[in-house]
Amino acid sequence: MSESSYREQALKIYPWICGRCAREFTHRNLRELTVHHRDHNHANNPPNGSNWELLCLYCHDNEHQKQLEAATGQGSSPSATEHTVATHNPFADLKEKLARKQPPKR
Repeated sequence: MSESSYREQALKIYPWICGRCAREFTHRNLRELTVHHRDHNHANNPPNGSNWELLCLYCHDNEHQKQLEAATGQGSSPSATEHTVATHNPFADLKEKLARKQPPKR
């Protein structure tokens, strides 16, 4: 199934609403609504549309960015095993630094 035919089919099956942000689309801005493959396999195009969801351009880009980050291990939040505790204390010698900057007492 070609890209245009599965898009046309998806637009017939699903309401013209982004599946993530719920933005609604009309004929005027329909070009901004894309077909996302849930399993990320663009060859998997069942006629019932079970592998598709309609996403706006922004949500579609975000979905693929999340997939790339997951594949490369660059997710936005560290896992429990990757979490490290900060040991630097920027105020450790604050008292001494302030004392050096004080003008002499009269």
